[in-house]
Amino acid sequence: MDVLERIKATVDGQSIVLFMKGTPEFPMCGFSSRAVQALHRAGARFRAVNVLEDPAVRASLPQFGNWPTFPQLYIQGELIGGCDIIEDLESSGQLERMVADLDAVAPA
Repeated sequence: MDVLERIKATVDGQSIVLFMKGTPEFPMCGFSSRAVQALHRAGARFRAVNVLEDPAVRASLPQFGNWPTFPQLYIQGELIGGCDIIEDLESSGQLERMVADLDAVAPA
């Protein structure tokens, strides 16, 4: 499986995926840290992928999503955006609604 197929499988296999620098417990950049904090405040359960651990993913992800920077948030397979967009969604209340909508349709 090539790297773009691995990225697609990760995005398709999880409701919420955050590609970030570092981990939620130990973010390695301020933008990743802010994105994680916003997701936590919204009550999101998400899969985090540390792009620093896989140079192929780090190099290919901007091509996959046509988004040049990290972090990158995907919800239901769709690129949502980076830190600024995540924070804008949080401040408008949309991020929490998006997470709640996912929880409402999740199998029990």
